[in-house]
Amino acid sequence: MVIFLLLGLVLTGTAVALLARSVAFGQVRRREMLAQIDAYGFSGVAAPAEERPGLRELADRFAEKLGTAAMPRFGPKYERTLRDWLRQAGYYRTEPALFLGYRLAGAVLLPFLWIFIAVSAGTFGFRAVVAVFTVGGLLWVIPGFMLSRRATGRLQQIDLEMPELVDLLVTTVEAGVGFTGSLQMVARRVEGPLGEELRLALQEQNMGMTIESALQHMLERVDSVSVRAFVQAVLQGQTLGAPIAKVLRDLAIEMRQRRRHAAEERANKAPTKLLFPLIFLILPALLIITLGGPLIGLVRQLGSM
Repeated sequence: MVIFLLLGLVLTGTAVALLARSVAFGQVRRREMLAQIDAYGFSGVAAPAEERPGLRELADRFAEKLGTAAMPRFGPKYERTLRDWLRQAGYYRTEPALFLGYRLAGAVLLPFLWIFIAVSAGTFGFRAVVAVFTVGGLLWVIPGFMLSRRATGRLQQIDLEMPELVDLLVTTVEAGVGFTGSLQMVARRVEGPLGEELRLALQEQNMGMTIESALQHMLERVDSVSVRAFVQAVLQGQTLGAPIAKVLRDLAIEMRQRRRHAAEERANKAPTKLLFPLIFLILPALLIITLGGPLIGLVRQLGSM
């Protein structure tokens, strides 16, 4: 009886050992297989767990819903103008409804929250009313002003960089490179807003759009004088079959002449802009310095008489 008990214990231990060995062997084989897969350049990535939306995402959702609900009251013209400003400023992923929602939240909801807190604390008075309306007005005006300022500055920078772009295109086209290839070579080396617009146009062209349509879309995003002249010259050259190198060279000369005329115009406006600081700031100080001493002496003499 004891012999059978010992035999059963031995067999049970052997079975447990074999089971543990099989499990360990499977894990070793799995590690070896994963190492081989990694050696071939593939690494399995576990699917990310579903995360809760953060504070920024919740704020974006709320602002977008608020802007979408309020946008019909402003009309399609305002939406179109706001969309043009966002494109010209480089905010391609920002929708007009999201921008309007944040603008309304800052100009309306925050002052109402301030009023509620002030009334609850019993400190709401005339000064609080003035402060609330002032802050609300500033929170409505400042975002639109900053957006239009950024859009205008970006367009001016693109106009400033456009002649150098045309010169580079002329050089590469005269070297024997096609226009699309020249545009791709130049776009990889141009920095700033102009480079961003060119790379975006080339991405549209790589997705199956013609280069003419991609340039027209770039003109819709950036409607400046230099970009309009560039796109129109390229489209006319492609339509009429004119040599693109000659078209670009004439365009470069025209752009430099336009830049020279713009510089002369700004120089001619400088004396007019200097009148305000000259009359209201420099001239009073000069009069105080030159006539202050004699007037003080005259007053003292009259007082001693």
